[in-house]
Amino acid sequence: MSPEHIEEFRQLLNDEKKRLLHKAANTIKHEIELSKDDMADEADLASALTDQSLSLRLRGRERYLIDKIDLAIERINQGEFGECVVCGDDISLQRLRARPVTTMCIACKEEQERREKLYSE
Repeated sequence: MSPEHIEEFRQLLNDEKKRLLHKAANTIKHEIELSKDDMADEADLASALTDQSLSLRLRGRERYLIDKIDLAIERINQGEFGECVVCGDDISLQRLRARPVTTMCIACKEEQERREKLYSE
């Protein structure tokens, strides 16, 4: 992979991490506290608590994505980014652009999902 592509992905990953951290900070600042309007009656309170729970659940999922972003950046730093951890082949640029945190080529990922489906049935 060319140095230009590596820097493109480094920038993409860093930008996505910043966006997710900004959303998390915004949630903490604005969505954690319940206002008096949220507690007007039981239905309003239930709705506010449901919204708050959903927001926190989404931030939890985003935290998992931030961890994957950190691992992808570490792979860039180690010179391993874009290399499938299973077979060692290069991961296509199209796949990396669609999912820059991926660690597997499409063939290995499809095989993994096929095995997971077999064992879940």
